[in-house]
Amino acid sequence: MALPAYASPWDRIWYYLFRLICVAIFFFLIAPIIVIMPLSFNAEPYFTYPMPGFSIRWYEDFFTNPQWLLGLKNSVIIGVFATLIASVLGTLAALGMNRAVFPGKTVILAILISPMVVPIVITAVGMFYFYAKIGLTGTLAGLILAHAALGVPFVVITVSATLVGFDQNLVRAGASLGGSPVSVFFKITFPLILPGIVSGALFAFITSWDELVVAIMLATTEEHTLPRRMWSGIRELLSPTITAVATMLILISILLMVCMEMLRRRTERMRGIRN
Repeated sequence: MALPAYASPWDRIWYYLFRLICVAIFFFLIAPIIVIMPLSFNAEPYFTYPMPGFSIRWYEDFFTNPQWLLGLKNSVIIGVFATLIASVLGTLAALGMNRAVFPGKTVILAILISPMVVPIVITAVGMFYFYAKIGLTGTLAGLILAHAALGVPFVVITVSATLVGFDQNLVRAGASLGGSPVSVFFKITFPLILPGIVSGALFAFITSWDELVVAIMLATTEEHTLPRRMWSGIRELLSPTITAVATMLILISILLMVCMEMLRRRTERMRGIRN
């Protein structure tokens, strides 16, 4: 928004100073990303500037190294299945919390979103002791269930936000026309809350994609995800391939954020909101 022509000199100073502060904060936040991305194209195995040359050797190393490819495979498998489980459970929980009225509803909602509040180290330790007793440590199934538990709160929140503006009269109309509960859900409710489900699923996938602490506690060498493999590489051998992996993770995260923003705008249009 531009300054009006009658603005005082002090208003103009504050106007430009405020924007300068915002730019400085923004630069401070993205500086680590700006620094690491060019280093992934460094021709030499150093993390320093200026770079002596340009090369894609670290990307080639990633796509030819069996350990990195195993980490990529595990991250994709765990992320996809954890997202599917979190989306189903989170959507059902949000629908139940939205429609039901009972004592202790707030407490149950707090429990559902507790993985977002409780420090991840505490959650990881609890999962380790619980999964160790039932034989799920060191398995892809254990990591999938653990990441799904971390992703459920995001689906609950986004779907609940979508249900706030949901017109229950549509459900009643569908039922009055002879539709079964299942038919009404898939033909009326589901299409309207789908943007919220997809947004929550994207959040859940990003959570699984970037998660490290639980993977450290539960995974063996065969179940290493990309973040776990990066952490091992930093501790054991500081390979520049890490910068290439970090760059790809950043680009994927940006792509998912763009998708979430598009879904948010679509949801607002469906509600009749205009910016």
